[in-house]
Amino acid sequence: MTLDDIIAHKREEVARAKAAMPLEQVRELAHRQPAPRNFFAAVTRQFKNRSLVIAEIKRQSPSAGLIRPEYAGDAFAPEAIAAKYHSAGASAISCLTDERFFGGHLSYIARVKAAVTLPVLRKDFIIDPWQIYESRAHGADAVLLIGECLSEGLLIDLLILAQSLNLTTLLEVHDMDTLLRVRPHVGFPHPSYALLGINNRDLSTMRVDLAHTLRLAGLVEDPGILVSESGIRSADDLARLRDAGVRIALVGEHLMRAPDPGVALRDMLKFVPPGQGPITNGRNAS
Repeated sequence: MTLDDIIAHKREEVARAKAAMPLEQVRELAHRQPAPRNFFAAVTRQFKNRSLVIAEIKRQSPSAGLIRPEYAGDAFAPEAIAAKYHSAGASAISCLTDERFFGGHLSYIARVKAAVTLPVLRKDFIIDPWQIYESRAHGADAVLLIGECLSEGLLIDLLILAQSLNLTTLLEVHDMDTLLRVRPHVGFPHPSYALLGINNRDLSTMRVDLAHTLRLAGLVEDPGILVSESGIRSADDLARLRDAGVRIALVGEHLMRAPDPGVALRDMLKFVPPGQGPITNGRNAS
């Protein structure tokens, strides 16, 4: 399954959704929502010797299928996973909403937000402005935009629209060419709503290499908004990223494969919940 295959299916899916709900209707629903939680602020706080993790709720993947057997059927509870992430020290939640390839659902966003106070990123393949309104209508606080999926003109339109709805954008790139193409638009139209993600997965081979972020980080003007994605599995990986100036990581499959995703995240962050002992990595006020 390639990215092109996924996008082709997504175009059909969005066309059906737009036919079922006109733009005016989904726009009205979006504007009725309470103000978004501040995703950007949640993941760009400054801590001494500590990384901030966007913990992902990911039920399955196109290549590997269901991540754990117990995630099958209606018993899957994204809100319970989110609560574990919150207790383990996550700074924000990423929620897969693509149904066909990742087993997600838009309803997961509201379920997660009812369970935790953390801001929530809608992770999906957004290719149309209609989906930005749809994301806000379902309570998303941030949206993923994949550089490889979007023309320059469409990317700019989506960035402007997302910011007008006070949504944070995580603009993701997989390779150097895409990074160089989208780099002039990072932080547009307002820097306090924009993050840049480097995905460590090579789309041509599907191999994951953490060093990919380390190679490209020097091309990013502000490492404080840089998010490393994919292939992050340990506290040592987070430390390697910090050494390169990258303090934000999005971690999903590694956590979801663990019997208890919260314990896996706590081990990665070496996080001690309040009331259970001192946190060895002290916090500096930002």
